[in-house]
Amino acid sequence: MSGESFVSGFGGNHNDVPYDYSDKKADSGKVPKFNGDPEEFSRWITNFYSYIMGLDDELWDILEDGVGDLDLDEEGSVVDKKKHTPAQKKMYKKHHKIRGSLVLAIPRAEYMKMSDKSTAKAMFASLCANYEGSKKVREAKTLMLVHQYELFKMKDDEIIEEMYSRFQKLVFELQILKKSYVASDHVSKILRSVPARWRPKVTAIEEAKDLNTLSVEDLVNSLKVHEISLNEHEPAMKSKSIALPSKGKS
Repeated sequence: MSGESFVSGFGGNHNDVPYDYSDKKADSGKVPKFNGDPEEFSRWITNFYSYIMGLDDELWDILEDGVGDLDLDEEGSVVDKKKHTPAQKKMYKKHHKIRGSLVLAIPRAEYMKMSDKSTAKAMFASLCANYEGSKKVREAKTLMLVHQYELFKMKDDEIIEEMYSRFQKLVFELQILKKSYVASDHVSKILRSVPARWRPKVTAIEEAKDLNTLSVEDLVNSLKVHEISLNEHEPAMKSKSIALPSKGKS
């Protein structure tokens, strides 16, 4: 995303008209708030995206792509607002809606860092750069996460719930970096990740189910049920093994 920006309201100086955080008319109660914690940034973006898409899907396009071909001068001010087409006026209005939502969502300290960025796109790009790093950093992180996904395995001392929690976190981080897989990929990955003692159950699932339509949730629930059965039988087998008499000399 570009760091280009132009003056707030397409005219005047952005610093001369600071945002009014006390505006009671703004719908601040519904805007997902970012608390400034880097570890919470990815989750906040997901919530903010859902909120914005619920308002108007064109708003997110403006946040990422900018305001299109509005008639602006080199400093970003309006050349002649009267010459704007209905479409440009609509873009102008929607830009300020998404910008206002973004300002309400971020801490005041973050907003003050963006005094030189008055468009929603420039502000959002700056925020992402601060908390996600540059494009090269994001690409490197994506490659690392893809590698982790490909090598993902259930640990010997893990239960299904713990394994699935780790897997969900990995998938979520990949989605934030715009690297996503389809549900059937996740199903196949989970089936390949379980230990060898699960092989009979995996084979049974592969033979009985269509892996292209099987949901991840149904798969995990099926594995949890099998896990209960395994846990019931393994202690009994271990006890029986310990109780076998030794054949060696006394």
